[in-house]
Amino acid sequence: MATNRRRTSASSRRKRRSRWSAAVTQHSDAMDLESRVFAQKDPARIARSLKRSAERSKRRKGSPLQSAMSMLNFYINRAGRNLPAAQKKKLATAKDELRRLFGRA
Repeated sequence: MATNRRRTSASSRRKRRSRWSAAVTQHSDAMDLESRVFAQKDPARIARSLKRSAERSKRRKGSPLQSAMSMLNFYINRAGRNLPAAQKKKLATAKDELRRLFGRA
């Protein structure tokens, strides 16, 4: 059986694959984030920003804590090996701070 699938080059597959996470954050029922929130240097600022965004967002399904933690984990997982160890440590600290802000320490 012959299929009508179009063959794509590895570079075009890579381009498509690298954009899906941006589409998830823009079009899914994820929360609305402030610009460059994960690039901030202070973990407490990252956590406060995520909390603020989670509480204001109308595009979330779970509780504000679930949504904020989910977005933080999503970013960490999507960055993968490209995330420097120092930034990964800041984001892990931001997780703890987020739990504290929501009273779940």
